[in-house]
Amino acid sequence: MGSSGPRFPVTHKSLSLDIKGNKTDVVLCSYDDHFLVIATQIGAMGTILHARKEEGVSIEPTFNVSAVFGKRDEPMLLACARRLIEHISTSGSSRPLVLSLGLRDHTAETLKEIASAVIENRLW
Repeated sequence: MGSSGPRFPVTHKSLSLDIKGNKTDVVLCSYDDHFLVIATQIGAMGTILHARKEEGVSIEPTFNVSAVFGKRDEPMLLACARRLIEHISTSGSSRPLVLSLGLRDHTAETLKEIASAVIENRLW
């Protein structure tokens, strides 16, 4: 069924990966005021994280990463969000990141593969 209606107005990309035997769907969206990345192996949003660069007087940038919803006791999820916001910041964008991770596997290897896939397909 073809549609000639308007396209989704937000710049986005979607991809599907196989990470350690788990089908992983990733959606990246670039809004005017933030980036949204959803990575799921369970078909649901999972833990939602917010990451942003703090503007201050120091020469070295600082980053604020927090769990908005879901697991708050998994440091690897926070590390994944931090890696992505650092990459966004060094690429010249100051927009914050909202990251949703609905994963069966929370290992460092899985999170590194997700972060690498997002960076390869970046919208910033």
